Amino acid sequence: MKVSAYTGHDDMAIVYIAEADAGRMVEFSEALQPPLPRDKKWVIMLSTLYGCPVRCPMCDAGGSYRGKLSLDDLMFQIDFLVDKRFPGRRIPVDKFKVQFARMGEPSLNSNVLDVLEQLPTRYDAPGLLPCVSTVAPAGSDKFFDRLLEIKKKLYTDNFQLQFSIHTTDTDIRKKLIPMLKWNFTHIAEYGQRFYDRGGRKITLNCAMIDGVPVDADIMRTYFDPDVFLIKTTPLNPTFRAIENGLSSYIDPHQANCDYEIIQKLRDKGYEVIVSIGEVDENSIGSNCGQYVLNYMRGKADLVDGYDYPLQDYS
Repeated sequence: MKVSAYTGHDDMAIVYIAEADAGRMVEFSEALQPPLPRDKKWVIMLSTLYGCPVRCPMCDAGGSYRGKLSLDDLMFQIDFLVDKRFPGRRIPVDKFKVQFARMGEPSLNSNVLDVLEQLPTRYDAPGLLPCVSTVAPAGSDKFFDRLLEIKKKLYTDNFQLQFSIHTTDTDIRKKLIPMLKWNFTHIAEYGQRFYDRGGRKITLNCAMIDGVPVDADIMRTYFDPDVFLIKTTPLNPTFRAIENGLSSYIDPHQANCDYEIIQKLRDKGYEVIVSIGEVDENSIGSNCGQYVLNYMRGKADLVDGYDYPLQDYS
C-alpha cells in the first residue's frame, strides 16, 4: 500500500488517499480538536473496508465495495500516521484516539480485532483510546463476543464503543441503515455486558436529521442512562444526503442553541454530547459520511463541503 494524495492542513485535519493492489483505494485521516494541541488530543480515523457494501442515504462512501483490508493494510494506516508525527513510535499524547470509522463497517472485518490486540505493544502510547463505531450488523455476534474479551483483557476502562442508531423510529432506521442489524434490545443487552461500572459509558450516535424522530421515552425504554450516553451531531454535507433530501436538525454554525429533542433526552437522565466540530472539516471532507474520492470522481460542487484541493503526496 502507498499513499498517493492528501487534502487538508496540519492545524485541523488531513485526509490521505492510499492505493493498494488491483487499483483498490482507501482513505484514512487524522484530526485535531482546536483549541487543543496535538499533545493533548490526536484522533486518527481508519478504513476497514475498500468502500462499503451498505448504502446509507447520508453517506458518500457506500455502494462501491471491493473487499476487506488485510491486517497489514490496516496497520499501514496507523504506522504511516504515527511514523509521520512521532518517529520511534513513542506517542506522548494525553488522548490518542484510534477510531475505526472512516470507510466501512468494522465488524465486517475480523482483522480489526487483530489490530486491537497488537496496539498496546506496537506503540508506546499511554493515552491510547481505541474506538469502534458500528451499526451492529446481524450475524456479527462472534466479532462482538471477541471484542468484549479483548476489551476486558487489554483496555478495561480505556475503550470507546459507539453504536450508530440515528433514530428511534424502527421503519426510518431501516431506511437510514439499509442492512439487517441488531434491534435495540440486542444492543442494550450487549452494552450492559460491555460496560464496566465506573468506566466509559457506551455511546449511542445520532446524526440529527430534520424531521427524523429521536424519542426520549423510547430511548429510556431500552437504554439505561447509567450505561449509555447519547452523542448528537449535525448531519454532515454529503452528495447522498442532498440526493435523498436530508438536512441537519442541528445547525453546525450554532453550537449553543437549545434543541428540544436534546433537552428531552437530558430530562430523562441521559448525558447528551452535542458534538459540533470545526466547520472547516466539512470543507476538507474529513467528517463522518464524507468521501473525498467520490467528490474527486464527480467534480460536482457541494455547498459547505469538499472545498480543499486534492494534492499529490511525495
